[in-house]
Amino acid sequence: MAAAAAPVFVVPRMKLGSQGLDVSAQGLGCMVYGEGTPEPDMIALLHHAVAAGVTLLDTSDIYGPHTNEILIGKALRGGVRDKVELATKFGITLADGKWGIRGDPAYVRAACEGSLARLGVDCIDLYYQHRMDTSTPVEITMVEIKKLVEEGKVKYVGLSEASASTIRRAHAVHPITAVQLDWSLWSRDVEEEIIPTCRELGIGIVAYSPLGKGFLSRGAKMVDTLPHDDFRKSLPRFQPENMEKNAAIFERVSEMAARKGCTASQLALAWVHHKGSDVCPIPGTTKIQNFDQNVRALSVKLTPDEMAELESYAAIDAVQGDRTNSNFLNTWKDSETPPLSSWKST
Repeated sequence: MAAAAAPVFVVPRMKLGSQGLDVSAQGLGCMVYGEGTPEPDMIALLHHAVAAGVTLLDTSDIYGPHTNEILIGKALRGGVRDKVELATKFGITLADGKWGIRGDPAYVRAACEGSLARLGVDCIDLYYQHRMDTSTPVEITMVEIKKLVEEGKVKYVGLSEASASTIRRAHAVHPITAVQLDWSLWSRDVEEEIIPTCRELGIGIVAYSPLGKGFLSRGAKMVDTLPHDDFRKSLPRFQPENMEKNAAIFERVSEMAARKGCTASQLALAWVHHKGSDVCPIPGTTKIQNFDQNVRALSVKLTPDEMAELESYAAIDAVQGDRTNSNFLNTWKDSETPPLSSWKST
């Protein structure tokens, strides 16, 4: 008698926000695709993810820049486009080696048209403002995005790394479907004000870096394997003096994972999933085996006591070092846009 086939794991679906967007309960962050990774391998991984039921694909025009969207556009050919929820972003610029942020109407429209062309699609399912432009009121940016929605070029609107007040102001102009933010077991500042604001307004939450930029997968030893130009090497949290102390967090998470019969990364992802039915984490990876491991986090169940235990390991005052460089673009703490009354069109 032939052995019974292993049961197929079914990725559940969820409503992201209150505007009608239906997505896989776990998405796929695609930022690193195209940066020194073989294109055929990344396309194969994307196809594998979609076949497995992970259909929310997250990219941005600044990844590359542009090359990431081009790669994903290639992966969407052959009928794949209709099977995915495609998210991309605008707002971060890079010219002559200098970073910038723009949210003025002309730029918003040009950025959208550029993304549509590179992705090879007629409409973007979820279009985020990647960072807030501190020279352009968010209301002005949202008016232009609203026009793109009315023209059928964008279905749903999102914000990334926005302050609570900016979220409210944007939502008053056009409904915000999702807010993307850095949320993981060791990055929990957003729980104070941003998460409650999203829930009050019926806005879905997309957690990027849910594995702590790799720390909650491999611990302190990951730093030794990073390429010399990897941006994580410059982050305060990954500096030797901080990582030495943070290593204890990973050790405790790993010990609990062993007790539960899962990996540390699965446990960390399960923690994010258990923070609410309105939360969709988007871990990224370039390896199919890591993807398969990550998606299994959806089957890890945690009790309230286990959630509290995990959170005690990575209390806010226990994590050493800031999550990002203070001078790197804008963070949710200082990304307020100017008042509408200050706007003068040029």
